Amino acid sequence: QVQLVESGGGLVQAGGSLRLSCVASGRTFSLYAMGWFRQAPGKEREFVAAISWSGSSTSYLDSVKGRFTISRDNAKNTVYLEMNSLKPEDTAVYYCAADPGFGHLRQGQVDYWGQGTQVTVSS
Repeated sequence: QVQLVESGGGLVQAGGSLRLSCVASGRTFSLYAMGWFRQAPGKEREFVAAISWSGSSTSYLDSVKGRFTISRDNAKNTVYLEMNSLKPEDTAVYYCAADPGFGHLRQGQVDYWGQGTQVTVSS
């Protein structure tokens, strides 16, 4: 029903920036809360950021507050994660996620996942 395609990952030096993009299929994109999760090697997947369907509400993992910004462009069916001041600890596979419920998404209860994009931050 919904396909999520991520891009923008790569290798960056500590202190650098990356912008991840996630393009969603379907005409109901604007009704979904969107978010980003990440999973580092040997660790559990963790919540990073979420944005409500209207864009009026956002939520962030404490360790990325002030460094990461989530945004969306419903006309383009796209959600973004701008990552600044990157640290080696940010290295992980980042996954785009979509769910009708903002609260559910923040809890990891999502209907749809992207394939993941690798972000590697070198020291």
